[in-house]
Amino acid sequence: MGAYITDLKVIAAQATDREEENDHFLRFIQRRNGAAIDVLVHDINDSVSAGIDCTQCGNCCKSLVINITAAEIEGLAAYLGADVATVKHDYIEESMGGQYFINTMPCHFLSDNKCRIYEQRFTECRAFPHLHKPGFKERFLGTLLHYGTCPIVYNVIEQLKDKTGFRE
Repeated sequence: MGAYITDLKVIAAQATDREEENDHFLRFIQRRNGAAIDVLVHDINDSVSAGIDCTQCGNCCKSLVINITAAEIEGLAAYLGADVATVKHDYIEESMGGQYFINTMPCHFLSDNKCRIYEQRFTECRAFPHLHKPGFKERFLGTLLHYGTCPIVYNVIEQLKDKTGFRE
């Protein structure tokens, strides 16, 4: 498949229109074999990800809270040629539980829908939207949270509905 829906307004509207359908699809997926679903999702994701240019969207960088590790902060500091204290002060917030995350949305490092620190981007950024990982069935509810905001997630789920026989 080569033509994907990437217009964020269309995706958001369809997400609202398909809330009930997606709730039924969630229950449908929960009754399926997890390993078989992973194979389908990975195959669909490979195709969809290759056909969608994330730099035309950048919505994840505009709307997600990105958790980062102390090691990633150190790597960022080295990449930026700054000391860790300065990087923490300028870009990072720490929760009361000791978790670190980028302190603004959109991300400081987003410029023209491109990551200015792409080579040093954080693990969560590298992995989003996590469709290449095993255990899709267990993570599906969380994935649905991005259905109305990420063209890749939207298109993978729509194709998955067809390939699983949910919509016949």
